[in-house]
Amino acid sequence: MAVLVILLLATSLPSTALPAFSPAFSYFLACGASSGVSFPRDSPARNFTPDDKFLASSRAQALTDANANSASSQLYAAARASTSAFSYNLDIHDDSAAFLVLRLHFFPFAASQSGVSISSARFAVSVRDAYTRDAYTVLSSFTPPSAGVVKEFFIPAGGPGDFRVMFTPDPGSAAFVNAVELFPAPAELLWNSTSPVTPVGAAANVATWRQQALETVYRLNVGGPKVSKENDTLWRTWLPDDPFLFGPPGLSMVNTTSTKIAFIDYTSEVAPDIVYKSQRATNPSAGRASLQPPLFNITWTFPAEARSNYLVRLHFFCDYEPLNSVVGEGIMFNVFIGPDIGTQDLMPTKTIATQANQQAFYLDYAATAPNTGNLTVSIGKSVKSSSTEGGFLNGLEIMQLRPSDNLSSSTTKRTVLIVTLSAVLGASVLACAALCLIVLLRRRRRRHVPRPAPEVEKDGSTLPWSPYTQDSSGWPVEPSSRSGGEGTTGAMQRMGTQLHIPLEELKAATDNFHERNLIGVGGFGNVYRGVLRDGTRVAVKRATRASKQGLPEFQTEIVVLSRIRHRHLVSLIGYCNEQAEMILVYEYMEQGTLRSHLYGPGSGDAPPLSWKQRLEVCIGAARGLHYLHTGYSENIIHRDVKSTNILLGDGFIAKVADFGLSRVGPSFGETHVSTAVKGSFGYLDPEYFKTQQLTDRSDVYSFGVVLFEVLCARPVIDQALEREQINLAEWAVTWQRRGQLDKIADPRIAGQVNENSLRKFAETAERCLADYGQERPSMGDVLWNLEYCLQLQETHVRRDAFEDSGAAGAQFPEDVVVPRWVPSSTSFLTTGDPDETAVSVTDVGAANSKVFSQLSSGEGR
Repeated sequence: MAVLVILLLATSLPSTALPAFSPAFSYFLACGASSGVSFPRDSPARNFTPDDKFLASSRAQALTDANANSASSQLYAAARASTSAFSYNLDIHDDSAAFLVLRLHFFPFAASQSGVSISSARFAVSVRDAYTRDAYTVLSSFTPPSAGVVKEFFIPAGGPGDFRVMFTPDPGSAAFVNAVELFPAPAELLWNSTSPVTPVGAAANVATWRQQALETVYRLNVGGPKVSKENDTLWRTWLPDDPFLFGPPGLSMVNTTSTKIAFIDYTSEVAPDIVYKSQRATNPSAGRASLQPPLFNITWTFPAEARSNYLVRLHFFCDYEPLNSVVGEGIMFNVFIGPDIGTQDLMPTKTIATQANQQAFYLDYAATAPNTGNLTVSIGKSVKSSSTEGGFLNGLEIMQLRPSDNLSSSTTKRTVLIVTLSAVLGASVLACAALCLIVLLRRRRRRHVPRPAPEVEKDGSTLPWSPYTQDSSGWPVEPSSRSGGEGTTGAMQRMGTQLHIPLEELKAATDNFHERNLIGVGGFGNVYRGVLRDGTRVAVKRATRASKQGLPEFQTEIVVLSRIRHRHLVSLIGYCNEQAEMILVYEYMEQGTLRSHLYGPGSGDAPPLSWKQRLEVCIGAARGLHYLHTGYSENIIHRDVKSTNILLGDGFIAKVADFGLSRVGPSFGETHVSTAVKGSFGYLDPEYFKTQQLTDRSDVYSFGVVLFEVLCARPVIDQALEREQINLAEWAVTWQRRGQLDKIADPRIAGQVNENSLRKFAETAERCLADYGQERPSMGDVLWNLEYCLQLQETHVRRDAFEDSGAAGAQFPEDVVVPRWVPSSTSFLTTGDPDETAVSVTDVGAANSKVFSQLSSGEGR
């Protein structure tokens, strides 16, 4: 409670407690306003003036909010808007600044005037420096959210002269802005020579970054509360870091200090004092309590644009009790940016220039977001450290690079020239080759009747949307550079019409997404039942703005499910990407999720699944996952296997769903892929979490948790239970090794389970949960064992106690016939029309494997 009071008092410090920032020049424009708007509580106070004399176009209208009635929103009660381009010319009369800070305020409202609607405006924003004539498109096809947003950019300052900010509406739309801020950035704010930028991973060419603009995308007060603009000398807002923390609670702890902050190499304009007053540090007791391995990381996860460049700034302050508790060298820890190490064996007290504890400092890293779209930052104890403490962090900023349009255009011209020359040269070579071939054929003078060319099957490999190209296997590959200013939404609108379903039809199918049709809520959004015009029953998954998932997951889901078909994978009916909506439409699975039939809401309304039904559900899910791992030209790793992503249809046929986190596994000759950690807590592979190295054995681990969930019918994490029972996987493995699984099995299946079937099932689940991936079975071996479990259950085989506890190759008793099904040269998929992009597999590489065993039974499954 005392800590909370201190933090609350700190956030409410009067502006006089902060040193005033005094820039050489500044512009604060209240766009469209008839009078000025003042903020006396800011430090220093800001006065926004009407924008008329800076406006270069007389066609832009001044709009006022028809519902403006709050003094706090006075700045956003007016806006400058137009259906054609308009701009501001701002005189830069100082050439000492390296960067300019540009902030644009966008808060759409219903205007009292008619003629221009800004509620759904879509437009681009560009800036141009008259001195160097460098231009930057900082926003492209941008639609501000209904709740409003402030965009902040750092623009390289060329020199004295006019600085132009232009707003260009998309065809048929409008552009608007409520307020504009422009002032020089403090000298130490970016590219500080005393704190060089460390390139991480693929981001090696950092020298060119100084000529590029940056957009602030995240600014966090780590371990502390929100810091408002009144308590920041540059009028910035710092948000709490809690929403971005990845992993279970208890891994970190918050420390606070009242020590005066010393700024040796820079001033408080880099970050306010309050950011350094609190920090988040690793919790040593988490390792001792076996919540995690002794060397665990604290990880923050941020949605990012795939393959884009980012500047990551980490703030540290070296005066906290945990730092001083170690005699000698102090804390040593590692910093990871994405899957790569940023700083190894970082010792804060030796990093700062004077090696004094009361100093604040920061480290800058240049990173490229991975194909998965998520950028992660992690800190964790070094193996060389003798301290019991791990790492710590006080503040975090992430900025995305916005390349100069001049650089982009010159690169494009060079690319076009190279492509043209290559095409001409290639055509010449082909012509010569054709002439040689004709001469050779005439010399042979052989008469023969040519065989008719085989009919070419229609190519179904084209992806249903265009921002991606394809590799040799047909898997989507993100473009290596930003396409000429077109936004992702514009590219998505060019997706093929085959899978696209109009928004109006989905509204009609779900009764305008009525609450009575709501059947589920997930990380992506709400799920509704509906009926399309042709009578098809569907499940409609609609993204919400508060969703932790977004466009990358939406795109991945479409790409994966439009490429594959299988009896045990949920089929994608279509998608919708209209009016800023992201909607996925699936086949309707009337029995809901596996979890709901085990212990979820509404499970009491239906009889519990029998042991045989549970085995059949597990077998179906294993077949779907096994196809993902081996049935495609490259193995696909699901990354989010859990009981809520296994759906049940007619006859309780199990199908794996939700492919938003899926990605391609390691290529031939590789052991793993390095990627940001994604998944669901409780099901997450600990080896993957610790190393960020992903293989298909990570899916096997998650499926092993599902198997114990099926057996015990309880949540995988239940904080209400005793400490040793909280984690289902650990608890079940303990009882499995004692040979007393009957004590934890679901009592509703008591008397149904054959002893040998149960033993084989539990042994399979335990092997899936091995600490290291190489010790786990493949999904094919898991499938084989589960089929064996079902056969043991159906035939009631009587065997010696441990006769069937060997590996997957254990032999069946002589009275059980085990025919092997070998995939043919056509396909083992449920294929459809080639236009539906169904995959035909010609070589799955598993003909000699035991994974496709189809056990014969009296009921002919």
